Amino acid sequence: MDNKGYGLLVDFEYCTGCQSCEVACKQEKGFPVEQEPWGIKVLRLGPWELPNGKWEFDFLPCPTDLCDLCADRVAEGKRTACEIHCLGQCLQYGKIEDLAKVMAEKSRKMYIFRQ
Repeated sequence: MDNKGYGLLVDFEYCTGCQSCEVACKQEKGFPVEQEPWGIKVLRLGPWELPNGKWEFDFLPCPTDLCDLCADRVAEGKRTACEIHCLGQCLQYGKIEDLAKVMAEKSRKMYIFRQ
């Protein structure tokens, strides 16, 4: 399946850094566990104190160049491996225009990954 026009919405407001997306991707693609390569990698940002006394601390699931948006799975009508296994339900695959609508209605801690 051609993934052109499709993407992965990452809403990292609720990402807990559990790395379930990493494990699911590695199993799906047959990558070795706990070492490179990565199809998606969870990065840690923070913690640091903000001027208002609150703390900034986030986890960011970041697809790499090895991510093909689970083209084989999607061609079979299945969801992406990372989306299925995300415990925080932070990942959503779909048409970019549909994801942009979701993004417009939700938090500011979001981005869309596309190929």
